[in-house]
Amino acid sequence: MRGVRRAAFVLVALGMAVAPARAQGSAEDPARVVGPPRGTRLDGAALEARADEVAGLLRCPVCQGLSVADSPSTMASNMRAQVKELVAAGYDEEQILSYFERSYGEFVRLKPPLRGVNWLVWLAPLLGLLLGAVVIAWALRAPRAASAAAPGAADAVSAGAEPVPGPDTLPADRSLASYVLRIRERAYGWPGGVSPARDEGSSATPTPATGRPV
Repeated sequence: MRGVRRAAFVLVALGMAVAPARAQGSAEDPARVVGPPRGTRLDGAALEARADEVAGLLRCPVCQGLSVADSPSTMASNMRAQVKELVAAGYDEEQILSYFERSYGEFVRLKPPLRGVNWLVWLAPLLGLLLGAVVIAWALRAPRAASAAAPGAADAVSAGAEPVPGPDTLPADRSLASYVLRIRERAYGWPGGVSPARDEGSSATPTPATGRPV
């Protein structure tokens, strides 16, 4: 029992001793990771503005939907302070992003670089727009093609249709024709039921739809 307690005490002591070493090792020297500074040293208002701009390109590991510039978490606050130190030291934007990518992975970038499968992330919206434009163009073209074919169909129907009867056309049935003439005479006052629009010199009798005289 005492041996187990001693072993546990030793493990805890080793853990407490190694933890500070790991914490110190996690803060790598930026010059070893991304090389010497390639930018210009800034201070004052220019430093604050540039630091906020670069922090806005980093994703907060805790609040994954927010940038480091907007996140209220403690980790984001520490990262903002580190970004400010790097900007003040003269590191440019790409060096700072690469430095944090070394620790947190490519996910820490809010705007993935154009490399590897990241091309799909950038090209997917463009491909979606092109596909939508093709679908809309096809949908608009279909009614036009149908309307262009409609006149031809109408001409085919009208070519085989019977001519529209005139105002003096009478039914083929003689009894019905005489009845129609009487109705016209009483309704319109036409003598004999014949339209006055007919030529006064014409002595022809109105013909039924069959073309035979009544």
